[in-house]
Parts: sequence; structure tokens; C-alpha cells
Amino acid sequence: MSGSMAQAFAQNFLGHSPRWYKATIVGFLILNALVLFTVGPVAAGWLLVIEFIFTLAMALKCYPLMPGGLLLVEALLLKMTTPQALYDELAHNFPVILLLMFMVAGIYFMKDLLLYLFSRLLLGVRSKAMLALMFCFLSAFLSAFLDALTVTAVIISAAVGFYSVYHRVASGNDPRQDSEFGDDQQLPKLHYEDLEQFRAFLRSLLMHGAVGTALGGVCTLVGEPQNLLIGHEMGWHFGEFFQKVAPVSMPVLAAGLVTCVLLEKLRWFGYGTLLPDNVRAVLANYAAEDNAERTPRQRAALLVQAGAALVLIGCLAFHLAEVGLIGLMVIVLITAFTGITDEHRLGSAFKDAMPFTALLVVFFAVVAVIHDQQLFAPLIHWVLTLPVEQQPGMLFIANGVLSAISDNVFVATIYITEVKQAFLAGHMSREHFETLAIAINTGTNLPSVATPNGQAAFLFLLTSAIAPLVRLSYGRMVWMAVPYTVVMGLLGWYAVSYWL
Repeated sequence: MSGSMAQAFAQNFLGHSPRWYKATIVGFLILNALVLFTVGPVAAGWLLVIEFIFTLAMALKCYPLMPGGLLLVEALLLKMTTPQALYDELAHNFPVILLLMFMVAGIYFMKDLLLYLFSRLLLGVRSKAMLALMFCFLSAFLSAFLDALTVTAVIISAAVGFYSVYHRVASGNDPRQDSEFGDDQQLPKLHYEDLEQFRAFLRSLLMHGAVGTALGGVCTLVGEPQNLLIGHEMGWHFGEFFQKVAPVSMPVLAAGLVTCVLLEKLRWFGYGTLLPDNVRAVLANYAAEDNAERTPRQRAALLVQAGAALVLIGCLAFHLAEVGLIGLMVIVLITAFTGITDEHRLGSAFKDAMPFTALLVVFFAVVAVIHDQQLFAPLIHWVLTLPVEQQPGMLFIANGVLSAISDNVFVATIYITEVKQAFLAGHMSREHFETLAIAINTGTNLPSVATPNGQAAFLFLLTSAIAPLVRLSYGRMVWMAVPYTVVMGLLGWYAVSYWL
């Protein structure tokens, strides 16, 4: 009896994850305590960061919330951080949590409009290079005025819509009826090749769009949360912020768009896959039937969604309220005027965002450990001891490396705080202070595309519903981001070092 119960506990632990993965997590939990009591909290802190990155990298083996959460529960029990420190991080980042709770759900209620618009784009543009360029540029443009997570949510919703339509049709199901589209068992074998090609096609568009959010997000005061933080510390308004970072952001934006086209033309790093003709035919037929069968109520719903989208863009552009609260308003407007009144349909909108919201809380616990153990402090102090002319370039590199493995908002917060203290102490001129602030802003935005850890939009994409459908794993994201990382990182470093 005891043996069967032990086996049952072992099977229940992290569910269907491989045995080696379960053993690895148990090993991490044991190793953390040993390192803390033998080597010290700093070594244990860095080990915890590496372990958490491992859980993100293995997201397709087990959703990172469970193993990552276990690691952070242990960190709290071992007093590597405190519940109050975690709460302070959550309170500081509450706007991001609000955004995930309500804005992503608001985008869900616009999915019919988004599928309609993106279908026109997808079916109307035959050139894959031009289509990728449009995805990347539109993501960059929208991210300069909206939040990158909002833009990513739009792209994900459109991709899920395309994938579900084709998968349901290929499986012999009605594409307009809810049915399982994550299981390939009902899919005839003759569709497998087209489906794999379609997955590669969607992966490339998703990655171009995600990189576009970084290219545009670095440019403006509202593009990324750390931009707003740095702009506040520097006293820069919207136009001044854009002007200050333009010597770095504009060349990088141009280079990023050129890279997008070259990757599609050269078909390197997993890019360049074309939309299969059979899939195009299915999507075109679906779009034509949808247009022909659309009822007056459905047309009215599209108009309501379009009106809500305009209200959303206007409110975000003028920052009339926190982004999450604007998302809640969008939910109210669309549901009230499109006939959605039952709790079940309302609840469906939140199921995609809430797991990531919970994961983000765990991520902030890692940030709390980093803060409490001062893991980045030695590197910051070392950079500030370098000759003045070397500091911007080295600060860019240091920010980029740390942002790739940690939260870029946290890294920017730590760096701008330390640099401002040095400025107030009289250790640098105002001009040099501004140069370092630009280096911090661009360093936390550009090289951090190297991994999903550095960009919240990338992490959101990795843990979204579309990632397992199109086989977009952590490793594949890193590989597909390599050319962008090299181009954006090197050009950004050169611009910071020699053009400011």
C-alpha cells in the first residue's frame, strides 16, 4: 500500500512531465539549500536565477509556473527574500498585472475584427518578405504608442485564429464551432506536411512581430515601462525623449527592418517558409464564406469592435488611465453592445492571460531575490569606475547581458537609480548623465531580445496558447532571435559609444 501511494505521489508530481525533468527539479530544491548554507546567499541567488531560466527553457515539458513556483516558495522559506519584498515588487509592477488581467481579455473580444483585418493582410500580400516586413513595421509602430504586451496579444489572437480555422477544416470540423485544435490525432496524414509548413510560416511572423515590439518600444516614452521610468528620472517629455534616443533608436529600427527582409529572402534561422497553397485556399474560402454569411448582427458587432479599437488607441495615446483599466473599459463596451451577457463567455476571455499573470508574479519573486541579494551591484559599481568615454558602451553591454537573463524593467530601475545617485553626488556632468541614461534605456531594450527572459512580450509569446501549437519552444525562440540580437546589439552599442 505504501509503495503504491509513493508511486502515486511520484506520478502526480508535475503530472506528465518526463521523469528526468521531475528529478532535475527535485535536485534543484536540494542543491539550493546546500549552496545557501555552504557557499552563501549570493551564490544561491545566482543559482536560483539559472534554475528559473531552465524552467522557462523547458516550458513545453511543464508550464514554468509550477516548477518555478516551487523554487520561489523554497527561496521564501530559506529567507533569500521576504513576502514583503515580493509584495513590494508586485505593488510596484501592479500596472503590468492589471494590463495582463484586462487588456489581453479586451483583445480577446476583438478577435473577430482582428481575424478579419489580418486575413485581408495575409491573403492580400503574396510576397512573404513584404508580409514579414509589414508585420514587423506595424508591430514597431504600434509599440511606440501602445504597450508591447498589447501588441503581442493582438498578433497572438490573429495567429490562433488562423491556426484554428485551418486545423478544424483539415480535421473535418466546422471552423465556426468550438472544437479541439491542439490535437493532431484526428488530422488526416495528407495534411501533416501542410500543417508543419504552416506552423513554420506562423512562427516566423510571430517572431518578426515580437522583435518589432522591441524595435518600436525603445523609441518613445510610452513604448516600454522602463522608458517611462527613465524619462521620469530625467524629466524628459514625450518629444524630448524621442529626440534624445533617436541617434540610437532610428538606425537600429532601420537595420532591424532590413534584417527582417534579408532573413526571409535568405531563409536563415528558420525564416522564409511560405504559406502552403492548400492552407491559403482554406483561409480564403473561410474568409469568403464568412463575408457572404455575415448577418446584420455580426456586422454591427464588427463596427462595435472597430469603435472600441479606436477608443482604445485614443485612450492609450493620451494616457487617460492605466492601460489595464482601459482594457477593462474595452471589455465593458464590447460585451455590452454585442450581446455577450453570460458569465461563461466572459470567463473564456481570461483563461489565456491568467496563467501568464500568475507566472509573472513568480518572476517578480525572482526579481525580489536579485534585489535583496544585490546580485547586480558589483557589476554596476565596476562600470562606474571605468574611464568616462568607455562608460556608455560598457553600460549598454552590462544592461543588455543582465536584461537578457532578468527583467529589463528591474535592471533599468537599478542602473538609473545608481547613476542618478552618482550624478547628484557630483561625479558627472548633466550631459554625461543623459548619455548614460540613453545607454541604460537602449541597453535594456535592444540586446534583451536574445532570450524570452528579457522582454515581457517574448515571455508572453513563449507561454501563450499559440507557442505549443506552432512548436515555438524557448530554444527555437533564442535561435530565431540570434540575427536580430547581433544586428540590434552591435549597432546599438556602436551608436551609444560613438554617435551620442
